[in-house]
Amino acid sequence: MLTIAIIVKLLTEIALLCFVGQGVVGLLAGLARARNPVYRLFQLISQPWVRAARWVCPFIVPDRHVPLVAALLLLLLWVAATIVKVGICVRMGVVLCK
Repeated sequence: MLTIAIIVKLLTEIALLCFVGQGVVGLLAGLARARNPVYRLFQLISQPWVRAARWVCPFIVPDRHVPLVAALLLLLLWVAATIVKVGICVRMGVVLCK
């Protein structure tokens, strides 16, 4: 169970960092985002999460806000995985959790 919590936490961290990277690379690259390979990689990694958020959101939410919803859902998933991991480590003992 600890391994599953760690894997979920890791995958959400990677996706969240891709969302953050898209914002930073997008600001630095300006109009050249479509040709920037790093931005395209971040977009490729975060796109499934955006699609899942679009599926969960009601259609009243504009398309420009869906990536923000996806990032917030990932943040909630990360917090949940962290709470589960800490709970498991407390039950097992912190020494065994390292």
